[in-house]
Amino acid sequence: MTTKNEMIKSLKTEYPTLKTGNDQDGYTELSDKDYEAQIAEWAHVRLLKELVAIEAEAKATAKAELLERLGITADEAKLLLT
Repeated sequence: MTTKNEMIKSLKTEYPTLKTGNDQDGYTELSDKDYEAQIAEWAHVRLLKELVAIEAEAKATAKAELLERLGITADEAKLLLT
């Protein structure tokens, strides 16, 4: 799993500057404080998504291992639970 610092470093490489605004009013570059806050927020969200994916994979692996130990398929397990 990626650490928060690694994620922040990656995001800073991907987005060296951030701007806010629109085509009509123009764009302004975020202040250093706002830039750091936005990058930290994005890192947090990406890490949460990574954690959810890891947990889902672990659950699927545990389920497959349990079914194998029991010697039944997922469909057979569903039949037992209905």
